[in-house]
Amino acid sequence: METEFTPWISLLGGVLIGLASTLLMLSVGRIMGATGILAGLVFPASKRDFAWRAAIVAGMVTGPLVVWLLSGEMPAVQVPVSTTMLLIGGLIVGFGVTFGGGCTSGHGVCGMARLSPRSIVATATFMLFTFATVFIVRHLLGM
Repeated sequence: METEFTPWISLLGGVLIGLASTLLMLSVGRIMGATGILAGLVFPASKRDFAWRAAIVAGMVTGPLVVWLLSGEMPAVQVPVSTTMLLIGGLIVGFGVTFGGGCTSGHGVCGMARLSPRSIVATATFMLFTFATVFIVRHLLGM
């Protein structure tokens, strides 16, 4: 599998994520952690709580359609693993989110911006294990 380096698109995406998380904090007073948003959508505390969560999830789901409308083609998505592996990975991430007290977006984007020591440690841990996993899978296992 080859990874394409797209610095300008990545920068734009990062700016948009930062802007969205800042606007959510300013308007609702909540952190933009994807798993927390999804969990609160499934078990909302109130109708108002459900509304903003539903709007964010709808935006995440319809984002590729916006790209399609603007560019004329759907973004290419390649998933080089089986559905079983995706399910196993999802379970592992679910356990990690539970034990880590948040997900990569909550800790990495919002927590780091707030200089939260817990988020700094969590993000460093995410990154360390990401680097190790990529190294093992690509260089030691040759996948």
